[in-house]
Amino acid sequence: MNRVNDDILYRVEKPARYIGGELNSVVKDTKSVAIRFAMCFPDVYEVGMSHLGTKILYHVINKREDTYCERAFAPWPDMEKLMRENHIPLYALESKDSLREFDFVGFTLQYEMSYTNILNMLDMAGIPVRASQRSEEDPLVIFGGPCAYNPEPLYDIADIFQIGEGEEVVGEILDLYRELKGVKTKVEILREMAKIQGIYIPSLYKTEYKEDGTIASFTPKYDDVPAVVTKRFIPDINENPYPEDMIVPYTEIVHDRVMLETFRGCTRGCRFCQAGMIYRPVREKKVPKLMEQAETLLKNTGYDELSLTSLSICDYSDIQNLVFSLMEKYKEDKVAVSLPSIRIDSFSVDLIKEIQKVRKTGLTFAPEAGSQRMRDVINKGVSEENLLISARHAFESGWSTIKLYFMIGLPYETIEDVVGIADLGEKVVNEYFKVPKEKRNKGLKVTISTSIFVPKPFTPFQWAPQDTMETSREKIKAIRSSLKSKAITYNWHESLVSYLEAIFARGDRRLCDVLVKAFEKGAKFDGWSEYFNFDLWMEAFKECGVDGDFYAYREREYSEILPWDFIDIGIDREFLIAENERAKNGELTPDCRLGCKLCGINVNFKEGKCFAGAVCNKVH
Repeated sequence: MNRVNDDILYRVEKPARYIGGELNSVVKDTKSVAIRFAMCFPDVYEVGMSHLGTKILYHVINKREDTYCERAFAPWPDMEKLMRENHIPLYALESKDSLREFDFVGFTLQYEMSYTNILNMLDMAGIPVRASQRSEEDPLVIFGGPCAYNPEPLYDIADIFQIGEGEEVVGEILDLYRELKGVKTKVEILREMAKIQGIYIPSLYKTEYKEDGTIASFTPKYDDVPAVVTKRFIPDINENPYPEDMIVPYTEIVHDRVMLETFRGCTRGCRFCQAGMIYRPVREKKVPKLMEQAETLLKNTGYDELSLTSLSICDYSDIQNLVFSLMEKYKEDKVAVSLPSIRIDSFSVDLIKEIQKVRKTGLTFAPEAGSQRMRDVINKGVSEENLLISARHAFESGWSTIKLYFMIGLPYETIEDVVGIADLGEKVVNEYFKVPKEKRNKGLKVTISTSIFVPKPFTPFQWAPQDTMETSREKIKAIRSSLKSKAITYNWHESLVSYLEAIFARGDRRLCDVLVKAFEKGAKFDGWSEYFNFDLWMEAFKECGVDGDFYAYREREYSEILPWDFIDIGIDREFLIAENERAKNGELTPDCRLGCKLCGINVNFKEGKCFAGAVCNKVH
């Protein structure tokens, strides 16, 4: 096997992406372990090394003495070209061995537009892209992550899907594999793995279709294969393994700081949000545990910034105590505490003043919709007044740069709702000028960003059609023409990419052929505008006889069998239907912390209670 050398690294952009050997990376003797696991991220190093889930699983797997977990990322096209020309297979950073030499090749599915990168990475390693064409000598390819909640477009790419949180189940997979390796065939091993909760083996199931293209049935091929795959989750994340010594890259990455996970799940119930549904129930880490983990991570990495992560950080029940404790403990060391996107109704003046003591680390609000009607439709539960008060407090506290995130194309949206995005941006600018000059900083900049709504599985909007590309462009044009202030910058996303994302988000097995065809035509890095080729994708759809509009623009009936219906996330289908009906009427569903809303999670997963668990148990 040819290996990467300095001559090649000198010729590529950012060679630090490909060398490994970073601080805290794990080194083991490959001959002393029974199992080798390649943890792969289907994007460039800077993106993959910023992903917390990958860091956690790398840590968990390497705690096992019998297993060596290494990392691999998608090479940038300049590196790929040189690797292919010099017959260098895609390799893991730690050992530089080809991925084909591993027992498992695992990918996290964070974004539908990275699917072609998965195929490209397998191909570069000499592993057949289709599971049905792999031999006994090829690694087992396993997928996990949020996009795995609709696994069907990748059904013949993956050998195994892991549904839900992976810290426990990955150990069960490895235990079973070690027991059966060399004793049973790959097919027999997969049959046994299908019995593990949270494991889906697509080759053990079959799908039949109606004449109208919808699914007629989805059934296991064998009696001992479960008809329903139930997600895995960790009941108590305080006892959950967490990296004590995260890898410190040589080069700058997207999130170049210590990441401290505060809690999992969300009680808000935003109707567009898949994460808010699939990661239920809410489970928090206690402040002492977080303080302990922060101290260890800062010591072992040398970082001077700490990011508190969760789906909605200001919903952490003891957020002020946590932030104040961290700031007080590390004020002499000048460690900054940063918060990701902040819910505007939970924004605290005391909190903002505290985190800016070391340095201002950016301020982002996500109103999501421009009108109050639409915020009620999506169950955002915040008002225009919330945003304007929060913005004014931020300006008074010294911020002059604010980012606002919105979506367009939400179900039941009108052009008036969309123009409200521009109006809201103008009102935020006006709040700045209400602050006395001596109290505000110069250089006002308000950035409005809009993305195009993509309906996702396991949300109340999973049945809704996506806006057509023409409608999306009209809405973007309406926002642009309504903006007057020079202090506002408007960024928007390409509707062509969102169209493909919508197709694969809710697609079925027939899309697998399209994916392979697009890859064969040269598709890769589809999430990067400089490499996305829409015409190439349209050719692939046409040659495979698949209509993309069928998946993106069609409204589903409640009675239709959806490709992901065999997965049990703990949320009742009836709850999702009721929430969609409430959306049509603009009816709000209050936060679960105020009382159980009967979504089903506390009945279906009794070992893990959400914040309203006591109420929920009384009701049920």
